[in-house]
Amino acid sequence: MRAAALQYVREISGFRAPAPHNQAVFDEAVEAVTEATRELLGGLHVRGSASHAQAG
Repeated sequence: MRAAALQYVREISGFRAPAPHNQAVFDEAVEAVTEATRELLGGLHVRGSASHAQAG
């Protein structure tokens, strides 16, 4: 999850490696996206079976 969050923040910010004066806010954003992803995946409930998902 953290790798995906890092990729997202890099894409959105336009920085592969932020300048030292932006490092803290960059790191905070990565952690926030990681946590939001963890909450999302932890809260999802999948209904039905795989065959129902394919039929939809």
